[in-house]
Amino acid sequence: MDINSLLCTKSDCTCGKVHTCDIENVIIKKNAISELLREDICGKYEKIVLVCDNNTYKAAGEKVEKVLGDKVETLVLFQTDGFLVPNEESVAVLRAKLTGDTQLIVGVGSGVINDLCKYVSFNKGLPYYIVATAPSMDGYASKGAAMLMGGMKITYNTHVPKCIIGDVDVLRNAPLEMIKSGYGDIIGKFSCLNDWRLSQVVNGEDVCEYIYGLTYETTLGMSKMGKAVIARTDDSIEYLMKALVIVGIAMAYMGNSRPASGSEHHLSHYFEVVGLLRNEPYFCHGTDVAYSMYETQKMREKLLTLDAPAKKEFDREEWEKNIRRVYGTSADGIIALQEKLGWIYEDKMPIYTAKWNEIKKVLSEVPSCEEIKQMLCDAQLPLDDFYRMYSEEKLADAVIYAKDLKDRYTVLWLYNAIEG
Repeated sequence: MDINSLLCTKSDCTCGKVHTCDIENVIIKKNAISELLREDICGKYEKIVLVCDNNTYKAAGEKVEKVLGDKVETLVLFQTDGFLVPNEESVAVLRAKLTGDTQLIVGVGSGVINDLCKYVSFNKGLPYYIVATAPSMDGYASKGAAMLMGGMKITYNTHVPKCIIGDVDVLRNAPLEMIKSGYGDIIGKFSCLNDWRLSQVVNGEDVCEYIYGLTYETTLGMSKMGKAVIARTDDSIEYLMKALVIVGIAMAYMGNSRPASGSEHHLSHYFEVVGLLRNEPYFCHGTDVAYSMYETQKMREKLLTLDAPAKKEFDREEWEKNIRRVYGTSADGIIALQEKLGWIYEDKMPIYTAKWNEIKKVLSEVPSCEEIKQMLCDAQLPLDDFYRMYSEEKLADAVIYAKDLKDRYTVLWLYNAIEG
């Protein structure tokens, strides 16, 4: 799995598009942090803002600070007892620490630290690096920064890091829940790739077969390594981190998150957004993705039992009432998004009817619920934990209203349009 061979411009793709990835270096191996001072890494910078929280500083930030020495202009250390939230307040704290002399931002952490550094560095016109502390999610190499702005989960199109450091000695000692999360985020690609293919059939959306295949093969390899990942073997942790970066590169190639985010992510975002709004617990992102893949596969298997689709009537007034019930203070933004898209009014039944056999063929290409359950079991992710965390009402609402958080067609739109 040679990641650095992907750090290039691919101009010969059969899809006809030029794919680029602006990452300059990816170093994933044991003792990778020691290479930070290489001339092509941090050797050319003298004023670096180092960003950590109290947990990531202990995991790797202190070592990074020592390696960089006098190059560290400022250490930004977020103090948190729970989850650091990538919101307006966190953005303001980091922006205030930047000076006119700052040349580079180096984040030490995983999802939130990466998104925060990505968002701020992009808006300030600065490069950034990320030193990963956990193989927990696929956003390290992507252009997307998942932020919580105005109470809404918004993914901004920003830029990729110039360098990704994954020190296997650090990664394998990450909390097991974060390792499980990374595994879950990767195996969830079975679902989102199927959503992409479904949209190709229903909407004529372009699918790049190279990017699709790169992501699928990476996911397939990971799906067989659940037990090894839980055992924290060096090889499996290295593969997991490389898989997460490769998926991020696939997103960079595509220019959006389509190869890596679909219905399973929409459910995961729903659990996070509603959890934050109501001060209710939720799983790590990738863990929710893994469980949510199982839920979306239940939908696919139900659809596969139908000989023909039958239209479910849409009640605009009832929909808005429930959006306000479910999303509270975030409802206005969600309603505005869907009104702008107009999808809630669109009747795709003629397409569904005409292409039902083709649609069913696509839906049948995902691992079955039983196969997914085994993947979850291998990684010590029992479904009972999922159903204990979320009530039947919350799960039922997710199936119907998670789709409204995003502007992406997935099986959620198909499932909610059909009676049965």
